Amino acid sequence: MLAQIVLFDGFDPLDAIAPYEALMAGGIPRVELVSAEGPRAVPSGIGPLALNATARLDPGQADLVVVPGAAAAALDEIPAVLARALETPLPGMLAVVLNRPGAITATVCGGSLLLAMAGLITGRPATTHQLGLDALTAAGVVAIDARIVEDGDLITASSVTSGLDLGLYLLERTLGAPSAHAVERLFHHERRGTVWRPAPTASQPVTR
Repeated sequence: MLAQIVLFDGFDPLDAIAPYEALMAGGIPRVELVSAEGPRAVPSGIGPLALNATARLDPGQADLVVVPGAAAAALDEIPAVLARALETPLPGMLAVVLNRPGAITATVCGGSLLLAMAGLITGRPATTHQLGLDALTAAGVVAIDARIVEDGDLITASSVTSGLDLGLYLLERTLGAPSAHAVERLFHHERRGTVWRPAPTASQPVTR
C-alpha cells in the first residue's frame, strides 16, 4: 500500500506530520511526503519551517492521498495560499485520484477547501475548520460541522489537531481496528468525536 501526503508552498506542518506519523507507526508499507513538482524542500506557512518532499505525487498509483491545509501569519491570508496551490499541477493530479476506483483521498483542515476551490468535491459532504465551513458551502460543498466526515472514498477532518484522529481512522479503515488501536495506545491518544457518514439509502441498509 502506498500512502502519499501532499506538500505545497504554505502548507500547515501539523496537518501533514500528524497523519504521517500515525500511518508510519501503524505499519502502512510506504508512506511518503510528496509534492506535485517532485522532490524538493517545501516551505510551510509557519516561519522558516520546511519539509522535504521525497517524491512526486503519483495519482495513478497512490492508494491513499492526504491533503493538508494551509497556514499563514494571518487567517485572512489562507485563501490566497490555497489559491496559489491551485495554480500548480496539484488540482489536476488530485482529480485523477478522486476519480480512480479504490483510491482514498483524505484532507485535514483547509485541505478540503483546496479541493472545493478546485471544483473537485462539489455536492459532496465534507468538513473543515469551523471558520471555513461557510467557504465550503459557498463552493458548493455540503459542509458538515463534525470532527471527521466520511463520504466513501473522500474522508475529511476538521481542524489542525484532527490530523491525528484522521490518521488513526485511516489505519482502522485500511488495516483494521487492531492496527489503529495499537497506535492509539502507543501515542496515548483517544480519538475524539463521531465519524459522520451519509445516512444509508434503501439499497444500502445498515448492517448489524
